[in-house]
Order: sequence, then structure tokens, then C-alpha cells
Amino acid sequence: MKIINENDPPPFTVLNANGKASMLLVCDHASPTTPQSMEYIGLDESIFKQHVAVDIGAEDVTRILSERLDAAAVLAGYSRLLIDVNRQPGDLSSIPEKSDTTIIPGNLRLSDEQRLARVDSVFWPYHQTISKILSLLRQRGPVPALISVHSFTPFLNGNKRHWDIGVLWNRDPRLAIPLLEKLKAFGSGRYYIGNNEPYSGREFGYTLDIHAGVTGLPNCAIEIRQDLIDTHDGAQYWANTLADILRELLAHNNIQRVERF
Repeated sequence: MKIINENDPPPFTVLNANGKASMLLVCDHASPTTPQSMEYIGLDESIFKQHVAVDIGAEDVTRILSERLDAAAVLAGYSRLLIDVNRQPGDLSSIPEKSDTTIIPGNLRLSDEQRLARVDSVFWPYHQTISKILSLLRQRGPVPALISVHSFTPFLNGNKRHWDIGVLWNRDPRLAIPLLEKLKAFGSGRYYIGNNEPYSGREFGYTLDIHAGVTGLPNCAIEIRQDLIDTHDGAQYWANTLADILRELLAHNNIQRVERF
């Protein structure tokens, strides 16, 4: 079953494929897009301008980081409401019937064939591309780092969130902990920097855990509050800040090696 037609965008975009940095940037929730034939999977078009459908500002930050660091990047091409590429296929959150308080009519009562079509058309092409680029980077050396860029809402259930920036990690502290320290020093008195906040990296995240955790590559996810990066100037400011820190951290060879935790 084909869900992406010739007039639809591709399931991923690769930036700076020949970048010199030993690093791959990924943005799992870069896009609010759905295939034209699916008519916004039964939702009003306005929903796709909200966080429920896309990590607002994350694509812009990733693009600027890719340019500043001369690093390859892979952007997911479709909304997480169609299929979340950071979830294991078959998991209930992979093709959600409800996200927050939003019921998704186009995701209700899907057949196995319809679910598999989304996996084959969107999920696997994105992840196969990540695997291919990481393999090329490993062959070139040194061992590449994998960094995932996300954003989060400033309010949850009507309450303002405490955090401005979060660094998410599971078992491998090599990149996450020094990044946290650098960000805290930079933001002292101005920004709240969280260790595995406002989400926990201890929960399974397909992209980092499969492509880096299992294979022993240094990795972490960076979460930025979306109202800090929902303009180009805001995205530029935080991308430049992160680029300066990441460039310094990845200059240390002890980080860029295969190590399993």
C-alpha cells in the first residue's frame, strides 16, 4: 500500500551530507506534514501548527547547527501524528489514536496493512538513512556522535514549566554530562537547565537508543522550550550557543570512541 505520492515531500531530508564534523544531527519531529491523500488524517489544519504535531523551532535549530558545525543532519519528513519515528513500530504511541486531548480520526481502527504502510513509507526510510550516514562517518573516523534536537511546550496542563533547556540521556554520560555543565555555566542566573527534564531519557527513545546506545556511540538529546526558538532569531541564538559548546566538547578524543554502558 502506497501512502506517499509523487507530489508529496520525501520521508526525510538530508542536510550537508558531506559535512566534515564527526557528528550526525537528527530531528525526529521536524515536520508537521501529512500525505495529501490523507487530508490531515481527519484533523483541522490548524492542529498541525501546534506542538502536538511538530516540535516547533527544532528544524530551524537543526539546520543552523548543521551549517555552524559543518555536520550532516537528517530531518524527518512527516508529522509524529502520522507516525512517530522515535517510537518502536507496534507501540501504542507509534501511531497514536489520541495525543494529549486530541483524538486523531485518521488513526482510528487502522488495519495491519495500513499501519505497515506508514512504517514502510515513513519510519524505515528515515532510520535507514540515519544508519547509512552513521556507517559512512564511522568508516571515515573518528567515531561520530549522534545528537537529537527536540522542543517542548512552555506550559503543561495550564502550568508554566520550570525548565528552559533539557539534556536527555540514558546510560552514556560522556556527552550529556559535560554538555549540562557547560549549559549551566552559560545560563547561570538566566536559564534553568535540566538533567533529563522535562522528559526522561531513561525511557526508551528509538532513535538514540537503537542507533547510538546499542552501538556504543556518544549521544544525547537536546530539548529546548519552544517559545525560545519559535522565531528565527531565537533559533539562531540557541543554535549558535550550542554549536560553540558542542564544538569544544567534541574536540576531546576521549568522547569519540565506541563504549557501551
